[in-house]
Amino acid sequence: MMVEVSSTLLFIAFVAYLVATFLFGGAVKGSSSKASKSFERWGKLAITVTIIGFVSNIGYFITRWIAAGHAPVSNLFEFTTAFGMLVVGAFILIYFIYRIPALGLFALPIAIIIIGYASMFPREITPLIPALKSYWLTVHVITAALGEAILAISAVAGLIYLLKNIDMTKKSKSRFWIEAVMYVVVLVLGFIAATTTFTLADYKVEFNYVNKEEQVLTMEYNVPPIFGMNESEAITENAMQPLMEMPPLVNAKKLSVVTWSVIFGTVLYILLRLIFRKRIASVLQPFTKKVNSQFMDEIGYRSVLIGFPVFTLGALIFAMIWAHEAWSRFWGWDPKEVWALITWLFYAAFLHLRLSKGWEGKKSAWLALIGFIIIMFNLIAVNLIIAGLHSYA
Repeated sequence: MMVEVSSTLLFIAFVAYLVATFLFGGAVKGSSSKASKSFERWGKLAITVTIIGFVSNIGYFITRWIAAGHAPVSNLFEFTTAFGMLVVGAFILIYFIYRIPALGLFALPIAIIIIGYASMFPREITPLIPALKSYWLTVHVITAALGEAILAISAVAGLIYLLKNIDMTKKSKSRFWIEAVMYVVVLVLGFIAATTTFTLADYKVEFNYVNKEEQVLTMEYNVPPIFGMNESEAITENAMQPLMEMPPLVNAKKLSVVTWSVIFGTVLYILLRLIFRKRIASVLQPFTKKVNSQFMDEIGYRSVLIGFPVFTLGALIFAMIWAHEAWSRFWGWDPKEVWALITWLFYAAFLHLRLSKGWEGKKSAWLALIGFIIIMFNLIAVNLIIAGLHSYA
């Protein structure tokens, strides 16, 4: 019963964020006219609906916690939905400081995509493995997710800044790379499309394979197996044979999912380009015309100032303490640990360049975007492809 309530609350939150996105679009449109009252009305309605969605999202988190008996951050579905919720929470806080509707118009779709991405993973509540039965699960993971969510707002501000200040009518490196960012976003939608398509088709095939401990195990694919596990042999009759075999370090099943996501995402991107007959960045640019660039630069910088120490605390310090308790060592060069360190070093360099070298404006905005791409690479590629001690996530 509690699980059903939890799922319903998450769905309500998702719908509320969708509605709020359109309302923020109305507020942005109103801000470009003389109808200031209309602008205020749309803005108030948009943030009200966003808060309703956020409260519903918190309700999902609490009811799921009660049903599971532990903080709902133990697998990809739970962690990613929590991450999306915290992105919305960080946005709400920033909105009440700056009152910029364009921030909601871009922040909420990112949260929607994150939650939509999460919904493609198994949603069943399963018992915690022994390594996760610790209060550090709650402390470490939630703090790390909160830090990443705050850093995500810096990327939103950076994206808005760049869309406003890049000349889309002239060929340039900036125009190329901002469109590349749009393409990456569409690839996440491609993951959702690919997963949904093969789920509806009820695609399932099984293979035996040999893992790095020389054990023979069984793997079930829910997408056509482009890549095969180490020494894989088909169990399902007439199953499509993998085009390439992967070493034990690589999860070939998840790599196949990523590859299908790229294929679906690329097709979707081409369709969008044909529909709009222009770059996606050019389609979005008009929504940023009335934005104050200085405010966007300030929001991006302050978000990193707040998010960086929170991320440091959760993703490194708390993680190392828990690692010592669980595995009797503070650091082990696990893929997730390495990418957490890379993320930390990147944002440390961001602050150094900002404070010492005066990297403001476009340079700062690009750094914020790159930082968020690193975070998402850790969330998507490292979790899905590379096997390690954090593979349960």
